[in-house]
This record gives sequence, C-alpha cells and structure tokens, in this order.
Amino acid sequence: MLQYLTAGESHGKSLVVIIEGIPANLEINIDEINDQLRERQVGFGRGDRMKIEKDHVEILAGVRHNFTLGSPISLLIPNKDWENWQQVMATIIDSSTIIKFEEIATSPRPGHADLAGAIKYGHKDLRNVLERASARETAARVAVGAIAKILLRQFDIYIISHVIQIGEVKAKVENKSFDEIKERILISLLRCMDKEAEAEMIKLIEQAKEAGDTLGGIFEVMAIGVPIGLGSYSQWDKRFDARLAFAVMSIPAIKGVEIGLGFECAKTPGSAVHDEIFYSSRKGFFRKTNRAGGLEGGVTNGQPVVLRAAMKPIPTLRKTLASVNFQTKEPTMASYERSDVCAVPAASVVGEAVVAIELCKAMQEKFAGDSIQEMKKNYQNYMEYVKRI
Repeated sequence: MLQYLTAGESHGKSLVVIIEGIPANLEINIDEINDQLRERQVGFGRGDRMKIEKDHVEILAGVRHNFTLGSPISLLIPNKDWENWQQVMATIIDSSTIIKFEEIATSPRPGHADLAGAIKYGHKDLRNVLERASARETAARVAVGAIAKILLRQFDIYIISHVIQIGEVKAKVENKSFDEIKERILISLLRCMDKEAEAEMIKLIEQAKEAGDTLGGIFEVMAIGVPIGLGSYSQWDKRFDARLAFAVMSIPAIKGVEIGLGFECAKTPGSAVHDEIFYSSRKGFFRKTNRAGGLEGGVTNGQPVVLRAAMKPIPTLRKTLASVNFQTKEPTMASYERSDVCAVPAASVVGEAVVAIELCKAMQEKFAGDSIQEMKKNYQNYMEYVKRI
C-alpha cells in the first residue's frame, strides 16, 4: 500500500519525498507531475515567493526508462530561494560561525505553529518551527498526488478541485458536471467555476492586499469513477470518509471538512438527506441524487466522491497582530515574512492531491498487486462480479 514520507524546510535546499508501495510497470510522465506543481503555484492572491520558485521534480530512484520498478520512489524538489537563505538555513556550520541576533525569529504569529511548536520541541529560535510548519511542504505532497492520479487513471478514476468561496463571496456551482468544471477552471485565475463570483472574489482579494490583510475560503474536490466498496465499516479507522477528512485536515490552514451535504444535514429532514436506491437491468443499483457525497457507512457507494474544505486566512499578515517576544516576554508585534494574501486556489490543488493519495491507498487495499497488470486484473474480476449482482 502506498506510503510516503516528506522532508525539507521552506527555505532549505530542497524538499525530498520517499514513496513506497507503487506497483511495478506503471508508466510515469514527469511532465504531469511538474504540471501539478505549477498548478499549486498559481492563482490570484499568491505572494512574491511564487515569482522565485519554478517548481520541478527530479526522480532519483524507483523509476527506470519511465516505468516504476516496484521499489521505493525518491523525488527531489529544489528550492530556488535557497540561494538567498544559505547562511540562515545552513545545515552544518563550524564552531567559528556567529549567529546574528537578527537572524533569530522571536515574535510568534497568532494562528501559526510558532509558539506551540517552540514550546513543544524546546526551541529558542522560532525559525526551527516555522520552516517546517510552512505550507511549502505541500509541494512534496502534490508530487505524490500526481503519481497517485497516474495510477488512478488506469482505472478510469479522475479527480478535480475548484474554489467555491472566498471570504463572503460564493460561487454558483449547482448541477455543474465534472467536465464543465474542468473546462472552466483551466481559464480561471482562481480555479473558480462562476465568472461573476470570481470577479467579486478578485476585488475582495485586492482590498485585503491593500489593507495588509488575508482571506480564506472553501474549495471542493470531486472524484468520479470511484467503484463501490472502498473503505470499510468494520473498524473506525478503516472508514473511508474518516480517512479523507484526516488527509484534507492535514493541509496547513484547513479548519473544516464536509462530505456531501455535510453540515446541511444537521438542519435537513432525513427524507431530504438520504439518497433513494433504484435498480434497472441496464444500470444495476443506482441513485438519482448524491447528497451522501459518494460514501455511506465509511464505504464508497459508486457515486462521485464529493467533499469540501474550509481554509482559514493565512496567519502571516502585513497588518501585524499583537504578540509577545518569545525570549524577553515583552509585548511586540508578530513577525511578518513574504506571504500570500489568499492561497485557497493553491490549497485546492493540494486537496486534490491528498484525496488522490487516499483513493490510491484504498484501491491498493481492495485490488492488491505487485504490478499494475496484476492490480488491474483483480479490479476487472471485481467489477464483473458487481455487474452480475
């Protein structure tokens, strides 16, 4: 089963990923991975860092002549901004090196991991926390997600994400198909389906930038072609909706996840929540609605998997908030480093990646195989069984 480990700091030399469990003989197109990395960097409201970094991946191991070997895959994503941070972020220094006081971060930002992380790990310099807690790490997960999507495509499973809200501005996305959303976001500055809402969102982001503030929002992830039977109701930690929520909540700044109707279920009668079941000889079992978001009892039910995530405003503000100096305990203002005004479109790309990773894991659990050919054979046998029911 797919497992991965990431390493690297925001302004360190590079991000590194080790991926284990990808079956052998899967053809890898490196351009697809780099395309996903570029998607994570774009979007109206991104900061100046994105003008420096031009993310690309180097495959160091686990792939030969474009095909996976079944052994661990190693990926490297260089940080171009490392050139400007070599002294501050040096991994090894000699005894004669003097660390300048101004290089030490001492003003924790409200909403960031700075203070809690420093206390937890016993650090005196908050940079030891903020460099790893930074959302820069998500570039590594997007690379893993890109490989997961290549595998899922072998089973006609496709995933897309799009922005449905920035601040108070909401997009109208009811009854829009997967293909309609995909076509529209390709030409959208905010990966938003609704042109009119997008124009209002851009105005809102411009206002926030002028005020030195930041904005959050909501994005949606949709996966189509997902077969019945991924996940399980048999144990709490095998429920696929729980695994999806865990994965999406692990993205920095995400504060809430809902699947299907989500929180609307709490105020809606059961008769208008649950998806009625029908049967025909041509379709088999089917639903006319998808309020459950493709999951019932922790198991996929054959409908598109649909979830949404709420992202808080980024805690690094030019309009700084009150804080306390970590060393002197004197009142101060929170530190400010170059940052985004709004990163919801980027977070949606990360959301797409982590959902792809969890779907990939679930597919491997259900249709295990050492090679992609073996895995596809197991899948085909199962799908034939489903059709016979």
